[in-house]
Amino acid sequence: MSFKAVLNQLLQEVPGSLGVIIVDWEGEAVDQATHLGEYDIKILGAHQGIILTLLRGALKRMGSDCPEEVVIRTQQGTTLIQPLTEDYLLILQLRQGALVARAAQKLRRCAEHLYDDIAL
Repeated sequence: MSFKAVLNQLLQEVPGSLGVIIVDWEGEAVDQATHLGEYDIKILGAHQGIILTLLRGALKRMGSDCPEEVVIRTQQGTTLIQPLTEDYLLILQLRQGALVARAAQKLRRCAEHLYDDIAL
């Protein structure tokens, strides 16, 4: 199954999802599915990639492992960041009021499905 098909399926299965994107370590979009504009999800992906890079650096300096997932909640909604590999991230944007635990579970399953293709 193509990345686009997997991402579209995730978007359909998660109520309140606005967009999902795979980005590389530089924040460049690999593929995305969105109810937002394509530009908006790409900007979101680039910025979240920067946040995760900074977080990884801080955790490394403290002698800790890399995060398995990151949840950022704001008044507008929630962003879930799921590292796929050291070089690729899966990011899901949710609207305010979405069920975050359910979305996180679906995102983890999606990441497991994508891992084999991304890790090549």
